[in-house]
Amino acid sequence: MPALNADIMYLFFESANMHRWNDHIRPLDLTELDKQAHKAAIAWVLGKTEESAGNPVSWRKIIEHTIFSFIQRSVLTDLKPQVFYKITQEKSEEVNAFIMSEIRRAVPDFDPELLSRFEAFLRSDQSSLEDDIVRAAHYLATRWEFDLIYESNRSLYGIGQTRKEISQQIGQFIHLKGVSEILAEGHPYDFIDLVGQLRFQQRWARTPRIPRTTVLGHSLMVADAMYLADVDAKEDDRTAYNDFYTALFHDLPEVLTKDVISPIKASIGGLEGILQDYEHEQIDNVIMPLLNPDWRDEFRFMVYDPFHDDDGGRFGRRKGYDIKTCDLFAAYMEAMISRSYGVTSNSLSQGEAQLREKLMGRKGLDAKALVEGLGRIRI
Repeated sequence: MPALNADIMYLFFESANMHRWNDHIRPLDLTELDKQAHKAAIAWVLGKTEESAGNPVSWRKIIEHTIFSFIQRSVLTDLKPQVFYKITQEKSEEVNAFIMSEIRRAVPDFDPELLSRFEAFLRSDQSSLEDDIVRAAHYLATRWEFDLIYESNRSLYGIGQTRKEISQQIGQFIHLKGVSEILAEGHPYDFIDLVGQLRFQQRWARTPRIPRTTVLGHSLMVADAMYLADVDAKEDDRTAYNDFYTALFHDLPEVLTKDVISPIKASIGGLEGILQDYEHEQIDNVIMPLLNPDWRDEFRFMVYDPFHDDDGGRFGRRKGYDIKTCDLFAAYMEAMISRSYGVTSNSLSQGEAQLREKLMGRKGLDAKALVEGLGRIRI
């Protein structure tokens, strides 16, 4: 039973239909998928900061617990945070049993070893350094959203109490160096703010589509798919780290250039090379100054050529070809699921057909099984 399968990817994708702050005035749509993606990026910053301070972290644990908390939230649907925390604390056994039964129903072929680790995560006290990093990232992503909507809601009853509660939640993790640096709104804050701006950029911007996923949400879908593929392949920790975070950040240059769709790149000779050179220039001039100097070479490795295989240089192995396969599958899901909902267009239908054809011919990951598995799900 492969860890990477259509059922678990559909479970992740459905979180794009979970709307956050939907009892507040919102200047844009805020979804759970995007929140989880932003959280994953913030966890990377916090983890790297701990490493730089001399505190070793388990990146596999950070990645898995980020994914596990995403699964937990997906199953419990769109509960208000106060309700979510209350029932998970006061009714933990009953809630955990419900989550496990729902996961077995929604993902019947869940990898047994991964499922066992997920259950252990639910039942643990989550007191490790890695758990602190994941939870702190969660609250910092919430704070970023709150700051975005605050001005539109400052006259609402209870908004001051909400602000106080978020500050108290973040305050639990002030012992993490990265938290204090982000709260000081220096370069680490600027970096996570830049990442958050990918929540404003819609995928397939020229066609109607439901749900209207964003570049950042898409990136998390690619990263989660790639990690699950590495679980199946029993990859070492360094490869799993490289693959997950390369996938998570692979579209970050688009915050500086905006998305240029593939047909335009292909139809204008030399445009793709020009765009790549410009992206590298912008990465160096805009993004790198926001990162700790010790992290910059590794970050270039992740974002300069994310779909290129690297067989073990300075930063270890990276399976770029498989990351591209996951990228294509995430795009296919976006088109295919919208059509299944009854919202499509000629360009979206053509895109879906072209993506399916590409996936059926891909080597490495069993993309054909993913496509066929998605087709069997009642959407």
